[in-house]
Amino acid sequence: MIPLCSRFRLLPLICGGALSACAVGPDFKQPDPPKTSSYTETPLIKRLATAAGVPGGSDQELVEGADIEAQWWEFYKVPELDALIKKALQQNPNLGAADAALRAAQANVNAQIGGQYLPAIGVGANALRQKQPSAVYGLNYGTDTYNLYNTSVNVTYKFDVFGGARRAVEGARAQAEVAQFQLEGAYLSLTANVVTSAVREAALRAQMQATEEILKAQTNLAEVTEKQLKIGTVSKVDVTSQRTLVSTSQVDLFNYERDLAFARHQLAVLVGEIPSNANIAKFDLANLHLPEKLPLSVPSSLVRQRPDVRAAEAQLKAQNAFVGVAIANLLPQFSITGSIGAAALTSAHLFGPNSSLWTVGGGILQPLFQGGQLLAQRRGALANYEQAAFQYQATVLNAFQEVADVLRALEIGAQALRSASDAERYAYETLDLVQQQYKLGAVSYLAVLYYQNQYQQAKVKSVAAQATRFSDTAALFAALGGGWWNREGPAFTPKDLAKKDHNETSGKN
Repeated sequence: MIPLCSRFRLLPLICGGALSACAVGPDFKQPDPPKTSSYTETPLIKRLATAAGVPGGSDQELVEGADIEAQWWEFYKVPELDALIKKALQQNPNLGAADAALRAAQANVNAQIGGQYLPAIGVGANALRQKQPSAVYGLNYGTDTYNLYNTSVNVTYKFDVFGGARRAVEGARAQAEVAQFQLEGAYLSLTANVVTSAVREAALRAQMQATEEILKAQTNLAEVTEKQLKIGTVSKVDVTSQRTLVSTSQVDLFNYERDLAFARHQLAVLVGEIPSNANIAKFDLANLHLPEKLPLSVPSSLVRQRPDVRAAEAQLKAQNAFVGVAIANLLPQFSITGSIGAAALTSAHLFGPNSSLWTVGGGILQPLFQGGQLLAQRRGALANYEQAAFQYQATVLNAFQEVADVLRALEIGAQALRSASDAERYAYETLDLVQQQYKLGAVSYLAVLYYQNQYQQAKVKSVAAQATRFSDTAALFAALGGGWWNREGPAFTPKDLAKKDHNETSGKN
C-alpha cells in the first residue's frame, strides 16, 4: 500500500496527466483577414493636391506598407500639443478606468488558474464539548460528557478529464485580452480626440480672427455709408443694410466665441482637469505642420492593428472557450479528496502517537437531470458565440469603412482646400476693387454688400478646409490603429507614478 504522504505527492502528477487530456468543445481558429488588396472602390491618388501659402496646404504622400509611429502626433511639430497629450495620458479618468479593468481581468485569470488547475488545501482545527447517551453505543446506562479536539489538513482536487477547467482559464485569458485591447482603444481614442480638439480650437480661433477682420471692414464701410447718407449720395436702405450685415457678423463672432469656449472645455476634460483650473495652451493653425509622409497599412494588416477589431476577436475567443465549458458540464465530473489530522479527548494528547487519522476518497458525478439547465446553458453559449462572430464581422466592416472614408476625405479635402484658397484670394481681390469703385461712385452699394458676403463666406470656408486637412490626417492615423504596437511603456501612467519614476531615474543619473 502506498503511504499517505506519497499519495499526496502524486497529486501534481495526477493533475498534469489530467491537464494533458484533450479539451471538449471547438478549438479557436483566428479569423482570416478579408480578401482584398484595396480599401477603396477606385484607385487612390498617392500624392495629394497642394495649396501654397496656407496652413494645411503642404505636400502629402501616401506610403503603402509603411509602419505607424507610436507618437504619430509629433509629426504636427507643436510642442504644446505633445505636452497636452502627455498630460492626458497621465490624468484622463477614462483611460485610468480602462487600465484598472485590465488589471482586474488579469487578476481574474490568476484566480481561475488557482481555482481550476490546483488542489484546494485547507487547515482546520476545532474543540468540542459534547454529551451523548450511552445508548448510541448499545449500552443501556447513563450518558457520557467529554471534550473532543481535532486538527486536519484537507485536500480536494477535481480532475479536468474533459477540459472544462482549461476552457474556463482560456476564456478568462481571452477576456483579459478584451480588456487589454479596450485599453489600447481608449488610448487611441484619447490621443486622436486631443489632436482633433486642438485642431478645432485652432480653426475656431482662426475663424474668429477672420470674422473680426471682416467685421472691422464692415463697420468702417457702415460709417462711410452713414456719411454719404448725410450728403445724399446713398439712401437710408443702404445704411440699414450695411448695419444689418455688421450685426450679422457680430452674431457669427459670438457663436465662434461660444464654440471656442466649448472646445477649450473639452480639451480640459480630456486632460483630466476641471475647465476652470486647466491651463490649456492656445493653438494656431499657422503653427501646425502636416506630415509629409502618410503611412498606409496593407488591408491584411488592419485587422491585426485596430484595437477594436482585436478586442472583438478576443471576445470571440472567449465565447468559443465558454462553449467548451458548457459541454464539459454535461459530462462526468471526477474528484479526489483526502485529509490527514489528529483527534483526542484532551489537548495534551492531540498530537500523540495514537491520535492520528486520515481519509482518502474519490468521486464521480454524472449529471442526469437538472431541469434542462445544462442543455440550456450549452445552447446559450453557442448563441453567445454566434453573436460574437457577427459582432466581429461588423467591427471589421466598420474598420474598413473608416479607412476608406478617411482616404477619400484626404484626397477630396486636399482638392477642396486648394479651391477654397483660390476662392478666398479671388473674393478678397474682387471686394477690394469693388470697395474702391464704390468710394469713387462707380458702383452701387448693393455690389459692395454682395461681395462682402462672398468674401466672408470664402474666408470662413478656407479656414474650415485648412482645419479639415489636419483633422483628416489625424483620423487616418487613428483609423489604421495609431501605432500602439510600437509604443514603449504602458498606455496609462498615473501622474504620481510617472513623477516617481522620473525622480528615481534622475537620482540614478
